Amino acid sequence: MSEVLLLSDIPEGVIERLSTYLNCLIKFEQNGIETVSSERLGESSGVNPAEIRRDFTYFGTFGKNGVGYDVDTMIKNIKRILGSDEPHKIALVGAGNLGSAIASYEGLLQHGFHVAAIFDNDPKKIGTNIRNLEVFNIKVLSQILRSASIAIGIIAVPPAAAQPVADLLIEGNISVILNYTPALVRVPPGVQLHNTDPAQQLLHTLYYLSANEKGLTRRKRSSTTGPKRQKKT
Repeated sequence: MSEVLLLSDIPEGVIERLSTYLNCLIKFEQNGIETVSSERLGESSGVNPAEIRRDFTYFGTFGKNGVGYDVDTMIKNIKRILGSDEPHKIALVGAGNLGSAIASYEGLLQHGFHVAAIFDNDPKKIGTNIRNLEVFNIKVLSQILRSASIAIGIIAVPPAAAQPVADLLIEGNISVILNYTPALVRVPPGVQLHNTDPAQQLLHTLYYLSANEKGLTRRKRSSTTGPKRQKKT
């Protein structure tokens, strides 16, 4: 395999697509498929086959011309590149409906993520169990994080509590935070923050839905009125 670039040298879009390819390859493996072409991976991922091949060139030579990609090898390579070939502990703050859903999501384990501790400030939730994990009082968050060597934190609390929770996670030496609230959370340099607000993502998709509907309206209107005559110049 040729020399591999540092992740910092690779476009963010390529890294994002790698996770998509990985999910598709895992499904291929589950269905007993051992080899896959870029065309078939493109059909499954929704990415142009030429772009898939370009993405993989950042990391060396993976496939063989006329043969395709070995599914098992590709899964191992992408996991190694993304760092999911080793287990990663997660601290989850928020034991409500969203937090419970995150803790119960099987896809986390599939990619090497393990919810190691759950925290909340609600006396009714503290001491209860989610997926055989006890919900701890948020007051002991920093102490537990340091002793358990957890680097990833997930915020699944009401928006007003997001910043205080982020501050506590940072005190506990968390270096990556996934924020599931619409709140604008501030973190110091050296801490990665990723915002995942479903409502915001839906608003983003509404633009395209609205644009498509307007486009259909324009086409329908033009078809009923007939083509306009061009003015002579």
